[in-house]
Amino acid sequence: MSAFSEALFGVIENKISPIAARLSSQRHVVAIKDGFISSMPFLIVGSFMLLFAHPPFSADSEWAFARWWLDMVARYSEQIMMPYNMTMGVMAVYIAAGISYNLAQSYKMNGFMAACLSLMSFLLVASPQVGKSLPVGSLGGEGIFTAILVALYTTELMHFLQKHNIGIKLPEQVPPKIRQSFDLLIPILAIFLTLFPLSLWMQSEFNMLIPQAIMAIFAPIISASDSLPAVLIAVLLCHLLWFAGIHGAVIVGGILQAFWLTNLGINQQALNAGEPITQIFIEPFWQFFIVVGGSGATMGLVLLYLRSRSVHLRSIGKLGLIPGMFNINEPIIFGSPIVMNPLLFIPFITAPLVNAIIAWTATRTDLVNHVVSLAPWTTPGPIGAAWSTGWDFRAIILVLVLIGVSTLIYYPFFKMYERQLLEQEAESLETVESK
Repeated sequence: MSAFSEALFGVIENKISPIAARLSSQRHVVAIKDGFISSMPFLIVGSFMLLFAHPPFSADSEWAFARWWLDMVARYSEQIMMPYNMTMGVMAVYIAAGISYNLAQSYKMNGFMAACLSLMSFLLVASPQVGKSLPVGSLGGEGIFTAILVALYTTELMHFLQKHNIGIKLPEQVPPKIRQSFDLLIPILAIFLTLFPLSLWMQSEFNMLIPQAIMAIFAPIISASDSLPAVLIAVLLCHLLWFAGIHGAVIVGGILQAFWLTNLGINQQALNAGEPITQIFIEPFWQFFIVVGGSGATMGLVLLYLRSRSVHLRSIGKLGLIPGMFNINEPIIFGSPIVMNPLLFIPFITAPLVNAIIAWTATRTDLVNHVVSLAPWTTPGPIGAAWSTGWDFRAIILVLVLIGVSTLIYYPFFKMYERQLLEQEAESLETVESK
């Protein structure tokens, strides 16, 4: 075990950790991650309204409450869906502005002006005016990758022009706000000379908007990302990073966020159209099924700790129970500790991998509904699972089963670790008594 541990630690410390550390602090990666985070409140509220617009009852239900809900939705469907249309339906708009704002802030530039430039540029290529209307088809999930690229391009363009002092020079007496607004004139002109002709050419030659073309390019990647091998690779990488003491969920989640939201948009469009829902790998699937209780699926370990004979583990279990119910398990990861602990490495990696296989199979075979909504990641697992699957209460049963499975996986390793700690505690007690 020691030879294996040394080899493993060497690979993680010398190969994986340096790359992950550089990636986690790279300004563009951070800006994308923070941009997605800033859009989450809109997406959660929009997802909730979508669920409200699709009652979890059959159309011929005679239960009074169900009948009232169904009739109200049928009568006021357009009004009920409006919050969804203005949030999830145009989520790429919020993402473009959020990414640009955060990237500009990292360059010490005006984040608000950068967000405005990004928003204008994104609408220019994703929603060109038709008659007196702006089409919104590419402002939702279809436009996410375009929003990322446009936000990065426009902010970098703005930074390049500012760095090389290319712009309209105004006297010092001009108020700062006016000077800031004039600073955007050259970047806006540059956008109309670059992105706009490209968009016109795409429409003329291929009868496609830029977001549609980008989605066509990314389609194979999106399809591959929504597969069990992709899920298992993501889970493995996340937990290897965690084992090295690096917040793997932040790094892996930041990379996957665009794919998660794209898949969510596909499912929600299918739900609205009454078509089969197909996508599985979405953030709530990760949060509430794979890593229930936090990274490593440690809720089962917490339950074992609560009944441990070791004072240390029992204390960590009590400390970690409440946070673990809300999917926060740093007290367990660093208090046990799990980081760089060879006795807990195997179950820490294995439990979420097994959970992923079980949950994937259950979803693919329609034992539980697919994810169609975003719930806050701190929602207790069973509730979050039911919420995100359209109030499918079979999801609650699945979460409880997964907690039981992770408990069984952790049990033999927990017993070995407990035995080791009991010996150490006994030695410490003898030392104290001898004094």
